[in-house]
Amino acid sequence: MHKPFAEQLAGLDLSGFSFGPAPVNQTDFPVRDAVVQTLDAVWSELFALVVGTALEADAEDLGWAFVNLFHRAAERKESALDRATDQVRSLIAMADGSEVHAHDLETEVERAQCAESAMIAYEEMREVAAGLYLNEFGSSWKPASSSRLNHAAMLTSALVEGRQFLRARTEAKRRAAMPEGTPVIFAGGRSRHASEDDALALGNAIWDTLDKVRARVPDMVLVHGGDTKGADRIAGSWAERHKVAQVTFSLDVRLGARAGFARNERMLSINPRYVVAFPGNGVLERLVIEAKARRITVVDRRGPLGTNPKAAD
Repeated sequence: MHKPFAEQLAGLDLSGFSFGPAPVNQTDFPVRDAVVQTLDAVWSELFALVVGTALEADAEDLGWAFVNLFHRAAERKESALDRATDQVRSLIAMADGSEVHAHDLETEVERAQCAESAMIAYEEMREVAAGLYLNEFGSSWKPASSSRLNHAAMLTSALVEGRQFLRARTEAKRRAAMPEGTPVIFAGGRSRHASEDDALALGNAIWDTLDKVRARVPDMVLVHGGDTKGADRIAGSWAERHKVAQVTFSLDVRLGARAGFARNERMLSINPRYVVAFPGNGVLERLVIEAKARRITVVDRRGPLGTNPKAAD
């Protein structure tokens, strides 16, 4: 688990410095089977406690907070890794060849390795807990005000020496924040349904459409607005079930009435392969118009219950 940071060390001209293996390794952290079994047991006991009581209405909030425990722990470790990275950068700039300097640099490298390994371990726990949340509530877990990054997805087993540390650290962050793959935008609004059957029909239409798009784009990254209700939530749940990476573009409320149009521009700027459009408001209509103007293929499902509008003609 220390190897990505070791790769980053490759970016520095360490001229004469040598570092041993990381002070921690995979055996120092809980194994995945133990994590799955323990969190599953805790989750089951927690919800067995509240079901049938006055607290049952708060069950989803409790589940969200449970996953967030591990998310916040991973964020703290990432902050520690950032601080150690900055300190390594500073020490390299002040290199004087002394043994004291070499010791200080080695200490900071070890701190970074430990922080990185712990960050990845906590992210794995969060992903297990997020899977429990998905099974319980049928929606993808989303943090309140930050991204849900998964640094383990970009790890490699290579150990490189050289001068790529600082650039690799920046690249590692970029790759975690924007997963590799082909962007596909999903857009749909909130809607009311006359019956549960209508709601189910729309949900099935969204899943079926995304299945067909993924068949054409196996490496798709689902891009959407991150709304916790309505069509975005259904699409996010599909992505979670199918292990498809997601990138969400939230509204910048400071822009007022322009916020939706600004979000459209940001999403289209990543050059998506497709725009999948389900019923929504005028901002969504503008997204479709702009996508077609840029010659981006639109999978149009804005008809009744997520059908192709042309089918109703």
